[in-house]
Amino acid sequence: MSTAEDGPTRSRAATEEVSGARRDRERPPAPEPLPHPVVDNHCHLDIADGDWLDTADAVAAAAAVGVPRIVQIGCDLPGARWAVAAAAEHDALVAGVALHPNEAPRLAEAGLLEAALAEIEQLAQAHDKVRAVGETGLDTFRTGEEGRAAQEESFRRHIDLAKRLDKTLVIHDRDAHDDVLRVLDSEGAPERWVMHCFSGDAAFARRCLDRGAFLSFAGTVTFKNAAPLRDALAVTPHDRVLVETDAPYLTPTPWRGRPNASYLVPHTVRAMAEVLRADLGELCATIDATTERAFGGTW
Repeated sequence: MSTAEDGPTRSRAATEEVSGARRDRERPPAPEPLPHPVVDNHCHLDIADGDWLDTADAVAAAAAVGVPRIVQIGCDLPGARWAVAAAAEHDALVAGVALHPNEAPRLAEAGLLEAALAEIEQLAQAHDKVRAVGETGLDTFRTGEEGRAAQEESFRRHIDLAKRLDKTLVIHDRDAHDDVLRVLDSEGAPERWVMHCFSGDAAFARRCLDRGAFLSFAGTVTFKNAAPLRDALAVTPHDRVLVETDAPYLTPTPWRGRPNASYLVPHTVRAMAEVLRADLGELCATIDATTERAFGGTW
């Protein structure tokens, strides 16, 4: 297995559709440190954006502001291999491995989905620091009708894998709220599951919480047009709340559009504390403990 440092570093432009407008790729300054550590429970350290931080520098920058631990998510085969190697190499990291819902139809069309799922299962068992199966789920924004059967089959297979291996299930849900819950209800959710980058309103939050979900909030909760998302956060019990970056994507206000990284989590947590009318230190401590419960213990 390759080491984390010589794994695939992919540019953001290669993995995300961007507008024709030029983006400011200068990395934002570090925020004021948090009063208690929290975990960035969803990050893509292998995807570069702007003046990319290598893994050791990214970990150090995050730790300096109170984010000493990161869940590195691999969402295709190269990324999943990289995530396992990185978690083995860096004490601050644990890993999640899966096929992203937009990856599954491409693999199915090429006749490679079964082999890819088999390798994901192997990677999920490759190291005790692989704590999660994810991100998997459904995405009707980027995948059209012709790819949705393969996407759903992949989601079902990942749910089964998480249950068989007692791993946390990390769910990507984009424009697919009802179908995500339909599939989960059909398959039966694992003991621990996370709605990554939660994107629903308060009513959908309650439906997920009633089924036992942890809800993870990203920089989107700081966006000016995200009032329904803040309403969802407001109805979520503090002990079911997680925080993430989804870096290098979804950079929080006031740096929206710049490259994201785990060291920017404090902006999101401070916004969350305002919405929840919570003491910042107490909220951080709760998020930290909740993340340990959600991902199966300390590291």
